[in-house]
Amino acid sequence: MPINLLSEIGSFFFIAIALGMDAFSVSLVLGMQNMRFKIAMCLSLFIGVCHMILPTIGVLLGQALLNKIGHVTTLLSGLLLFGIGIHMFLSAFTTSERKTFRLTGYGFILLALSVSMDSFSVGLSFGMSGIYSFMMILLFGFVSSFLTLLGLLIGRKISGMLSLYSELLGGSILIVFGLTVMMSAMI
Repeated sequence: MPINLLSEIGSFFFIAIALGMDAFSVSLVLGMQNMRFKIAMCLSLFIGVCHMILPTIGVLLGQALLNKIGHVTTLLSGLLLFGIGIHMFLSAFTTSERKTFRLTGYGFILLALSVSMDSFSVGLSFGMSGIYSFMMILLFGFVSSFLTLLGLLIGRKISGMLSLYSELLGGSILIVFGLTVMMSAMI
C-alpha cells in the first residue's frame, strides 16, 4: 500500500472514532438499562447506517458549495471541524442528564439521528474540501456501529463515568484535525 493511502486510512479511522464517541457515550447510558442483545444489535447497525448516510449527504452538499465558493471552503471546513470538536469537548462538562426514552419507533430513529448529526457536518466539511472516499463512509459506519455495541455492552458493567472521557477524546480528535485542515488552507 502506498504511504498516502495508509495515511488517509489512518486519518479517516481517527475521525470515525471521534464521530462514534457520541454514540458510544449515549450507548453506555443505555446499556445500564439492560437492553436485550437483539435490540442492541439493531440499534448499533441503525446508528452505523445513519453514520454512512448523513456524511454522504454532507459531502454532496459540500461539493456543491465547493463549486460555488472555491478555495475558501478549505478554511471553512477546518473551522467547522474545529467548532464541532470544541462543542463535543465542552459538552462533556455539562451536568444535564441525558433523557431516556423507549427505543421503539420514533425514539429509535431520533436517537440514531441525534448521535449521527456530527457526521453530517464532517461530511459537509469534507465535501467543501474536495475530500470524498467510499472507504471513509464505510469506516464511519463500521466504527460507529462497533462503538455503539461496545458502549451498550460495557454500560451493563460500569457506571456513567467513562462517557465523560469518550466525549473529551472525540472532541479533542476533531479539534486537532480541524486545526490541521485550517493550517493547510493557510499555507
